Amino acid sequence: MGPHCDSVPLDFELPPLPLMASSPDISQVLLPIGGLVGREIDLDAFLQTLMDRIAVTMQADRGTLWLLDPARGELFSRAAHLPEVSQIRVKVGQGVAGYVAEHGEPVNMPDARGESRFFADIDRLTGYRTTTMLAVPLRDTGGNIYGVLQVLNRRGGGRFTDDDVERLMTIAVQVSQALQSTSLYQELQRAKAQPHAPVGYFFNRIIGESEPLKVIYRLIQKAAPTDATVLLRGESGCGKELFARAVHVNGPRRDKPFVKVDCAALPASLIENELFGHEKGAFTGADHRVPGKFEAADGGTVFIDEIGELPLPVQGKLLRVLQDREFERVGGTQTIKVDVRIVAATNRELVKMVAEGKFREDLYYRIKVVELVLPPLRERGGEDIERLTSHFIAASAKRHRLPVPRLSGVALERLKRYRWPGNVRELENCIESAVVLCEGEILEEHLPLPKGVSAAPAPVESGELVTEGGTGELLPLAEVEKRHILRVLDSVKGNRTAASKVLQIGRNTLGRKLKEYGIADEG
Repeated sequence: MGPHCDSVPLDFELPPLPLMASSPDISQVLLPIGGLVGREIDLDAFLQTLMDRIAVTMQADRGTLWLLDPARGELFSRAAHLPEVSQIRVKVGQGVAGYVAEHGEPVNMPDARGESRFFADIDRLTGYRTTTMLAVPLRDTGGNIYGVLQVLNRRGGGRFTDDDVERLMTIAVQVSQALQSTSLYQELQRAKAQPHAPVGYFFNRIIGESEPLKVIYRLIQKAAPTDATVLLRGESGCGKELFARAVHVNGPRRDKPFVKVDCAALPASLIENELFGHEKGAFTGADHRVPGKFEAADGGTVFIDEIGELPLPVQGKLLRVLQDREFERVGGTQTIKVDVRIVAATNRELVKMVAEGKFREDLYYRIKVVELVLPPLRERGGEDIERLTSHFIAASAKRHRLPVPRLSGVALERLKRYRWPGNVRELENCIESAVVLCEGEILEEHLPLPKGVSAAPAPVESGELVTEGGTGELLPLAEVEKRHILRVLDSVKGNRTAASKVLQIGRNTLGRKLKEYGIADEG
């Protein structure tokens, strides 16, 4: 299990569900979550907010979302009002939630005393006293149970009624429909087929549990709630836009525009016009005023992809936006004020470009307030490749209206051995091709991969030579040091004293370096 993401109490502003005295109609209880399940949200924070709203709607003191861990035959609390403990696990068949998961029928427990299905150990663990409880199953579209929705202690001292049972079952249908559109549900399905890798996820649509990714998740959780400028670095195809969107939708600007500008896809002569817009008459053919991306994103986020391709004159104009939040349109004299957050991405080595005079040094330091170096797929390990493969198989089969094929063991091993120079994007395209061409099972012959490739290298250990992309191009010493420090810190679960001893540096020195990486506080 990955750790809870509850250290950042994000509020997605979900309004309470309507209170009803009569039997509910599904159209009356629609949950306002459809717009979130397709975004790169912090799923734990989202689910916790959802359970808060359900508890209010059901006039309950507490609520719990239980999910099924097929590898262990257990239910685990994924979102719950549990200030006392971070998570609870029960066996299928154990307690009321376990009974509901095993038998697939709702349980309305009017009095915990003397109830044989009540598991009192949970109250003893938390110090909470349960008097009344209502629990209903979560089923997917195939009718399979994958979780339980539970509320505790009806407010006012009363009991949950038959109408409450029907209401919670209706809500459970809607919650299940929403969850089946998230990567959490696909992760639960993967765990059925590959029980050796435990259930885990952090952000919707971002798949992976490897140690390098966990470092990125923690940094996003720290940076997202702020307005800090973020620089994403990494090879092409490693998902920079997904992580940029995760920064946006987990921050205070989530309901405002997220506007992307791809500098690599635009001629240098048009980039300034794209970003800042132009006035009428600014150039031949400019017959009317056109606002740019910064105006379109006012209040939200501008994602500048491949910022290393930005021409030097435009870099100066961007620097002014970062410093003063103002600019003029092309051909204009009126100063325009904007309120935007900037997230930038590049696969270029900006430090080298600064040294060569191709990138402004003052702009470089302005955009790297928080710097996230995304790991290439080959450094994320076999389990992440397996997780991503399962995700892409399911997604591709759904997109092309095909049955979900099996993945042969030989094909999986071939995927794990390959170096993936195109990273996650290449894996996605590879799997889509295999899903379309196979007949019920993906075999090695269905994978459009070059023959005779060597195995991907193992994760880098201390003292080994580090190269960028495995091409032989040496990384800067600062980057080698940063990656090693973050690996050591993660291996000791964030204990800075222990990390200092392993690294054989002073604790203050470690703290200063972590501050440079955007990790300024303890933890």
